Amino acid sequence: MGKVYDLEERTFQFAKEVRLFIQTLKKTIANIEDGKQVARSSGSIAANYIEANESLSDKDFLFRVKISRKEAKETVLWLRLINETNDLKNKQIIENLIKEAIEIKKILSAILNNSK
Repeated sequence: MGKVYDLEERTFQFAKEVRLFIQTLKKTIANIEDGKQVARSSGSIAANYIEANESLSDKDFLFRVKISRKEAKETVLWLRLINETNDLKNKQIIENLIKEAIEIKKILSAILNNSK
C-alpha cells in the first residue's frame, strides 16, 4: 500500500485494506468477532476524520480528531490480537496494517498537538 498524503483518502484506503485482510482469515469464532471489531474501528477512523473536516467549530474538529485517534489505537489492539492468535501465512500484511494504524495515530496526535 503506497503512502497517500490526503488523510481522508489514506484513512479510507486503510479501512479498505483491513477489510480485504479480514476476508482472508479462518472463520473461527474469535476471528469473526475480532474481524467485526477491527472493521468497525478502522472505518471509524476514516468516518470521524471526514466529519472533523466538515466540523462546525474548532471544538467539534478537535473532538472528531480525538475520536479518530482513539479508534486508531483500538484498531492496533484488534490487529495485534488477530496477529498473535493466528498462524498467518503472510505476516507481512498484518504487520504493515499495524504499522499504518500506528502512523495514522501519530499523524492524528500531531494534528491535535498543533491545534492547541
